[in-house]
Amino acid sequence: MRLLANKVEVFALGQKPQPCSQRKISSIFGLQSTKKMGHLTIQQRYEISAFHSQGFSRTKIGEILGRDKSVISRELSRNSDKRNNVYKADLAQSKTEKRHKEKVKKTYFTSEVEEKVISLLEEDFSPEQIVGHCSIHNLKCVSAERIYQFIWRDKKAGGGYHKHLRSKGKRYAKRGALKGSRGIIKDRIGIEQRPLVVEEKLRLGDIEIDLVIGKDHKGALLTINDRATGVLKMAKINSKEAAEVASKTIELLQDWMPVLQTITSDNGKEFAYHKLIAEKLKIAYYFANPYCSWERGANENLNGLVRQYFPKKYNFALITEEEIIQVLT
Repeated sequence: MRLLANKVEVFALGQKPQPCSQRKISSIFGLQSTKKMGHLTIQQRYEISAFHSQGFSRTKIGEILGRDKSVISRELSRNSDKRNNVYKADLAQSKTEKRHKEKVKKTYFTSEVEEKVISLLEEDFSPEQIVGHCSIHNLKCVSAERIYQFIWRDKKAGGGYHKHLRSKGKRYAKRGALKGSRGIIKDRIGIEQRPLVVEEKLRLGDIEIDLVIGKDHKGALLTINDRATGVLKMAKINSKEAAEVASKTIELLQDWMPVLQTITSDNGKEFAYHKLIAEKLKIAYYFANPYCSWERGANENLNGLVRQYFPKKYNFALITEEEIIQVLT
């Protein structure tokens, strides 16, 4: 804070500070109006240190920083050096961070919640479905991610809750294993070139696409979801041929064309006609990295839910349009 220190030198050392209006001091230090109460930032602690060393009262410091004087008083009494009662910004910040770290966190995953989670897991509910069920019935719950953490910790301890997941706790290829064996698609554009705004899931039209394969690799379901809303489109196709996949994709997305932005798929050869899809739908097409299913996490989760209705051993030739509509609704 050399710049701040230089500004403080406007007041001669050892002399009583001259009266100065709040607006003028605020202008000197570039201060902006903040909430009266609330946590102090490291920048504000440097400012408190500078003003305090110049003899400003706690009330005056509070006025300048736009804080209640009680905030300043508490800060100086709690975070000053206990050996010499000198207030230093770095020490104050360090003390505050230590207190926050040692503070007992509120427990949300209570024994009551855990009992309900286990009960639903044993009924083969996915973590996402557990959260949805509890929300509908106004029951206390935690996030799906927290439930997954509970399941994996249980698995590590030798428990069996992971066996109720659709993945059965199977291990997948390690993240970062980029040596794909499915071939290279011509003119593919990698996900690293996709606009960063897609990650925020704030706009309509950023979609993901995949296939759910039937028994003996005969027949498939084409699944397409919008990242922001989670809305799913699904249709049955007779083969994984790229031409049929492209044709059905274009057909399914006709009514979404006004809002389409980007589409992301894996590197399966069934998406080899990506340029045709991009051209017909006027959409930017991107490919995730091999073995990086989390880059299409929303679609992977939806496919898991679809599998609950149409398991791997299910003959997809028997799937009717009515069944698909029932799953979608």
